[in-house]
Amino acid sequence: MGTNGRQGLRVWLAGVVLFVLMLGSAPVALAPEVGKPAPDFSLPASNGETMTLRQFRGKIVLLEFFGAAFAPT
Repeated sequence: MGTNGRQGLRVWLAGVVLFVLMLGSAPVALAPEVGKPAPDFSLPASNGETMTLRQFRGKIVLLEFFGAAFAPT
C-alpha cells in the first residue's frame, strides 16, 4: 500500500471515528417519543420575542422551517 493509500485510509478512519463520536454525544433526552409530549424548545419570533413550545401546550402547533432562511448569502 502506497503513501496515498495509507493517508486515504487514515482520513477514512478519522471520519468513521468522528461519526461514531457524534452519534454517542447526541442528546437522547431531546428525542421525541411516540405517545409522549414533545420536548420543550424556544425559537425567536419575527417580532423579536422568544416563543416556547410550552406556551402552546394543549393546542395544535404546525412548525414550518424554510430552507431559504439558512441559505448562504
